[in-house]
Amino acid sequence: MIVTTLILGLVLGGTYALLALGLTLQYGIARIMNLAYGELTLIAAFGLVALFQQAGISPLLSLLVLPVLGYGLGWILYQGMMRPLVARSDGTGRLEVDSILATFGLLFLIQGLLLLAFGANFTSISYLDRGVSILGVSVALNRLIAFGICVLSGGALVWALNRTTWGLRMRAVALTPGSAPLVGIDVNRIARQGFAIGTALACVAGASISMYQTFSATGGVIFTMKALVIVIMGGVGNVPGALIAGLALGLLETFVATAIDPGLTLAATFTIFLAVLLWRPQGLFGARS
Repeated sequence: MIVTTLILGLVLGGTYALLALGLTLQYGIARIMNLAYGELTLIAAFGLVALFQQAGISPLLSLLVLPVLGYGLGWILYQGMMRPLVARSDGTGRLEVDSILATFGLLFLIQGLLLLAFGANFTSISYLDRGVSILGVSVALNRLIAFGICVLSGGALVWALNRTTWGLRMRAVALTPGSAPLVGIDVNRIARQGFAIGTALACVAGASISMYQTFSATGGVIFTMKALVIVIMGGVGNVPGALIAGLALGLLETFVATAIDPGLTLAATFTIFLAVLLWRPQGLFGARS
């Protein structure tokens, strides 16, 4: 039972970590609390299903295309919707409040469009759902693919943030946005890139999840809540922290579901979340980029 819980928990945690990576960048670097993050993942999820069912395009191929489109969508959203809020905030804490209100409205706009296009029914596909034995535990191949994408995406992001000039600029904007222009860093450009990459990662997560999980046009709030819990637990802007917190949350939920009661998984998640907010508000691993 311990091996089963460990393997299934890590696979689930990989999905959670992948889901949280984009919001970590958007909030940690662009200072935007995106309440429509879950709806952005649903756009990619419905897009993958539509391409698979109507055009016969392999989901694995869609996983290469949707993040590129997601980056473009994020760029447009930031430039057209978020940039005026940034300019109006004038470096004060007003941006966080304004972004919450703006993306709250965006949430319902996207949700309405998804309901109009795809209806309110639950959607799912069966793709690579055959079992693969790992240490005697059968795990669906599509879930392993999502876990592998999490490892690759998270590893590449951590490497880029710590080993490249681009990553150094990203971290500088996340830590000291007021001082970054003094060394020639275009804060608006970096923030726009962070938001756009965050949207691309949301699309990667949504496309990956759609291969094995049922979802509906009104389910984006669950994705947003899970991502937000992981971001706070791992530390705002802390990419390695988000990866570890996502894996830990997957292990916790799997343990609770198998050893206690599946109905208590959400309660356990938010109990840990409240504990972190009360006793370590900077996150388990500290806030950084």
